[in-house]
Amino acid sequence: MRSRSLLIVEWAPLQMTDQNSTAVESRENRIRRLIYRSSYTGTKETDTLLGEFARDVLPNLDDAVLDDYEALLDFGDPAIWSWVSGQSQPPANVSNLALDHLIAWCLSRS
Repeated sequence: MRSRSLLIVEWAPLQMTDQNSTAVESRENRIRRLIYRSSYTGTKETDTLLGEFARDVLPNLDDAVLDDYEALLDFGDPAIWSWVSGQSQPPANVSNLALDHLIAWCLSRS
C-alpha cells in the first residue's frame, strides 16, 4: 500500500516594495496597471466609473497624484462609491488630489 503525504504550504501575497524590488516600473506600465486595476475593482458600477476615469485622466496626472490614486484604490469599492456619490464624506486622511480629480470628472459628465 502506498502512503500519502500532505504538503502544507503557507501562502502570502507578493508585495512589491522598494525594499525588495529591484525593477523600476515605467510610468507607462504603471498607468496601464492602474487602468487595469480600476477596471476590475469588484462591482460593475465602480468598474465602469473608475475604468473610464483611469483611461481618460490618469495619463495626464503627475506621479504624486498617481500615488494618491493608487492609495485611493486600496480603500475599495464601497468607500470610493460612497465618497464619489456624496453619500458620505471621506475621512480627512483620504481627501487627496486624486479623489478631487475623480469627483470633478464625475460632475463634468453629469
